[in-house]
Amino acid sequence: MLNNYNGLAQPLWQNGPTPGEFYNFTGGQAPIQKLPRELTTAGPYGTKHSTASITTGSSVLGIRFDAGVLIAADTLVSYGSLARYQNIDRVFKINQKILLGGSGDFADIQSIKRSIDQKMIEDQCCDDNIEMKPNSLAKWMTRVLYNRRSRMNPLYIDVVVGGVNKEGKPFLANVDLRGRSHEDFVVATGFARHLAIPLVRESKPNDRELTFEEASNLIRKCMEVLYYRDTRNMSQYTVGVCSAGNCAVEGPFQVNENWSFAAHIKGY
Repeated sequence: MLNNYNGLAQPLWQNGPTPGEFYNFTGGQAPIQKLPRELTTAGPYGTKHSTASITTGSSVLGIRFDAGVLIAADTLVSYGSLARYQNIDRVFKINQKILLGGSGDFADIQSIKRSIDQKMIEDQCCDDNIEMKPNSLAKWMTRVLYNRRSRMNPLYIDVVVGGVNKEGKPFLANVDLRGRSHEDFVVATGFARHLAIPLVRESKPNDRELTFEEASNLIRKCMEVLYYRDTRNMSQYTVGVCSAGNCAVEGPFQVNENWSFAAHIKGY
């Protein structure tokens, strides 16, 4: 009777290790995939990379003041030229010392945010009372974004990283999709580089840092200018505030709209 089941019996070493080789837990004797997962896609057409942003967020503005940083962004995420999602926060609190503002492809912003959250969990699991600092996060992001760019599969994002270090010293930097980074008392992405940075630079005193009140007024003024001049901005925005004693994302706030000057614009 045992012979009746010989056709159903499996070879003793099926899916087992070849002599002198390592066991492959995921695919038997199938060759191990060497490429990173994001470089391969299922289907008959092989590898496919993103070549353009689909759902995008516009400008992010960051200003450093004497005791911390402010980071502001509107709540619009556009689907092409359609103002599709109008209540999306693009300023995130990472921990008690770090804020992150993201522009560009919102799916890629969510992807890098998940990676950062995982790093925060790993830090908590170590339980060594060492918390990531804003300059460490900025340097880590330059490595991640440059690595993705070098594999010809970049994350289409442009971010502002700000916060305070252990001594309470404020830090503010910009990191783009190629992994390039720079620090300054004002950084921005998108149209804010052209429209907002000049306004902040001409308002900063030469002999001291901005105060919190001055930085807040500049944020309010710049978001109003961006709403008027950037077609991918809207009137609602959030502001992240990070200082030695407080780190939070506040808002949403509304731009003080005044279209009375529109009657005097001619030539269109």
